[in-house]
Amino acid sequence: MHTVDQKEIQNFSKDSSHWWDINGPFKPLHRLNPVRLSYIKQQVCAHFDREVNDLKPYKGLDIIDIGCGGGLVCEPMARLGAKTTGIDADANAIQVAQDHAEQFDLNIDYKATSSDELVKNKKRYDVVLALEIIEHVANPDAFVKSVIDLCKPDGLIVFSTLNRTPKSFALGIVAAEYILGWVPKGTHSWKKFIKPSELAKLVRNNRGKADSITGLVFDPIHNEFKLSPKDLDVNYFMAVKKT
Repeated sequence: MHTVDQKEIQNFSKDSSHWWDINGPFKPLHRLNPVRLSYIKQQVCAHFDREVNDLKPYKGLDIIDIGCGGGLVCEPMARLGAKTTGIDADANAIQVAQDHAEQFDLNIDYKATSSDELVKNKKRYDVVLALEIIEHVANPDAFVKSVIDLCKPDGLIVFSTLNRTPKSFALGIVAAEYILGWVPKGTHSWKKFIKPSELAKLVRNNRGKADSITGLVFDPIHNEFKLSPKDLDVNYFMAVKKT
């Protein structure tokens, strides 16, 4: 699994039992989850000509979440009708995800593996999600290649990650880890953050095309995350199509 950074896995694995604790070390992911689920739904429904307000808009679609952790995104995908797969190199997280899904009778295919290993199986997906993961991998280029390879020719890929800017260092590292304590210290390495232009280039080099880029910002007045078409300084989404 040459895209996997073992130090990153060890760092996350120590907190794996807390994936579903809304006030635990993954609290920021719980807080931003409604916004990213909304963004994913917008992109998927537009791409596959589905009705956003349908109860099961993903019915008939194969969706995979790479770096799924405890299943915070997989479970909503399954509830909205998708045939859902979640993979993570952290076997502890996969166990937590499986146990939680069983409690709610959700049929989700969880695997303790990496994208570059899974691509060898020849299985391809309508939608490939790579959310808050590329900043934790050992080889971004190989990772992007594996993500795009896992997608069907007419499918959709969604990345989300952190931009490498002074603002992201101030908010994503200093504030989030050391002042506010939103995430454990050492969760992120600013040097591994990736600029939208860099991600778009990796996508182009691996037979993909960035279809849209949207920022994710925290609104301190309303104490919530929201989408921003213009502000990509800290977090952003990139929707990608295969070329």
